[in-house]
Amino acid sequence: MSKQQHQKGLIGLCLTAVGVVFGDIGTSPLYTIKESLGEHYRLSHDPVTIFGVMSLVFWAMTIVVVVKYLGYILRADNHGEGGIMSLLALVLTADNGKRIRALGLVSALAIVGTSLLLSDGVITPAITVLSAVEGLEVALPHLGAAVLPVSLLILVGLFLVQKFGTDRIGRVFGPVMLLWFFTIGTLGLGGILHHPEILGAVNPLHMVRFFGQYGWHGVLVLGSVVLCITGGEALYADMGHFGPRPIRLSWAFLVMPCLLLSYFGQCASVLVDPSGVANPFYSLSPAWFTLPLLFISTSAAIIASQSLITGSFSLAQQAMQLGYLPRVQVQHTSHSVHGQIYVPVVNYLLMAACLACVLFFRSSTNLAAAYGIAVMGTMTITTCLFFAVTLTVWKWPLWRAALICGGFLLIDLVFTAGNVVKIAHGGWYPLAMGAVLFAVMTTWKKGSRELNRRVRQSLMPLEYFVRDIAHSQNAPLRVPGVAVFLTQNSGTVPRIMLHHLKHTKVLHETVIVLSVLVERQPVVEREGRVTARALGEGFYQVDVHQGYMENIYVPAILKGLGEPRINLNQVSYYMGHITLIDSGRTQLARWQRMLFIFLSRNARSARTFFGIPPGRVVELGLQDEI
Repeated sequence: MSKQQHQKGLIGLCLTAVGVVFGDIGTSPLYTIKESLGEHYRLSHDPVTIFGVMSLVFWAMTIVVVVKYLGYILRADNHGEGGIMSLLALVLTADNGKRIRALGLVSALAIVGTSLLLSDGVITPAITVLSAVEGLEVALPHLGAAVLPVSLLILVGLFLVQKFGTDRIGRVFGPVMLLWFFTIGTLGLGGILHHPEILGAVNPLHMVRFFGQYGWHGVLVLGSVVLCITGGEALYADMGHFGPRPIRLSWAFLVMPCLLLSYFGQCASVLVDPSGVANPFYSLSPAWFTLPLLFISTSAAIIASQSLITGSFSLAQQAMQLGYLPRVQVQHTSHSVHGQIYVPVVNYLLMAACLACVLFFRSSTNLAAAYGIAVMGTMTITTCLFFAVTLTVWKWPLWRAALICGGFLLIDLVFTAGNVVKIAHGGWYPLAMGAVLFAVMTTWKKGSRELNRRVRQSLMPLEYFVRDIAHSQNAPLRVPGVAVFLTQNSGTVPRIMLHHLKHTKVLHETVIVLSVLVERQPVVEREGRVTARALGEGFYQVDVHQGYMENIYVPAILKGLGEPRINLNQVSYYMGHITLIDSGRTQLARWQRMLFIFLSRNARSARTFFGIPPGRVVELGLQDEI
């Protein structure tokens, strides 16, 4: 690729990233200052308060987004992939099971963080769309009753277009977000010109004066200030879609400057006219521009939801491949960027939960109480996992890891303290969703581990089986063709093969035992990805090494084998249809057994998951106890 082509591709990625990654954090000006100076905190709107809140916003963005995420967290990529599950995979790969108890704690934190981030993916679309559409109450007060139904229609449309893929959506959304950032930056600059002294809020002494005036009550305001950094986690979760460089460039040269102009401008407008605190974002706009601004804001709010939705797709796939969720359909939507995917089940579950969230809370102010607790919970867990990465993967000395991560953790905990009081006023909602997701993920992991343990107890080595057939006087009849048996346990006889042999007394001339082994890295290189071993008597053991961000298509694997040469039209795929029975003889509680059975029944079949043609499948029934 020439230098000119590379630069053109980088610019395209930056534009697409603006339309996908920065939507959430980019629309925070719609509600951050409004909520931070809201009546519920009973703050006076004097210069000490306004300068203090602006200073808190500036330094929160600088330390959390610029220093923590762009400076450090984005460096912890797992072969280009980001997100909490990538951090977990990094730690698991580096540790190799040496510290079992520590790994258990790290895994639990990763599951909690993933659950909270997925619940954040429900709240983000709801609060951003509601905040923008509530501009109707400013521009056209008589249409205030239409806020709720319009918001619901917009959200339904947003989730329905996800099937077109991140790349196509980003190409459409990118220019709109460019217009959005140009608009809020210009309006913010106009507000600053009316009161340029507000720029002095970059002095951290204004934070000291703010807390000196309000004491511990000022800590509660952090529960709303944190809204300016919502979407910071999405920068990391979406890294696999674009890479770190386009994200950093877009932030430095477009997103952060425009955001700061908007925040400074809103605070300046409140200094000039305290009555504008009811909706400081729209107070920046001249009357003639209110309706166009409402349209632009609503468009940006629709796009804002994209970062957490795409991040949720990546997290769901990673969790599924690492064994924390059952198999679901994953569609790759780009031929050039592997990480761009669409997960239909996750999309529609998010849509249903998001619509329920809007109907329950009914306003952005009510939702703001539910928002911060999920964000800070996720960010705090990310810091803890990053600490584990610095020790196990990067081999930092303990003092260095503790100094840097301890500083980040202290800031996370201070913001979390400001959100604790919100639990009773809506913060319980993401915690409840997170608890449900945590129960699902831990139950699936424990149930799968228990089921595999029970199955392995009855397995026999494949080489012994082949040797017995070679020396047996009652060897089964061999018929022309190729039989493929899938098993999770490489080197052992698949139960479905024994089941088939027991009832038919027949085997094909060529028998392939194929095992798909999920590695703790997102993508496995082509070299060494597939290994085939001849065992004699027409038997072959084929092992496929798969990254946790990859899909495997078995027919393509067979076609690419050097030995044996396979005619796909002669292949029969033998698969088991497993019926689970609640035996009560496992370590799982009854509710966990019932949940595991339910999830197993509704999981995507191995045939569709591995791309096996339906007309060549032979399915046999098996029963397992759990």
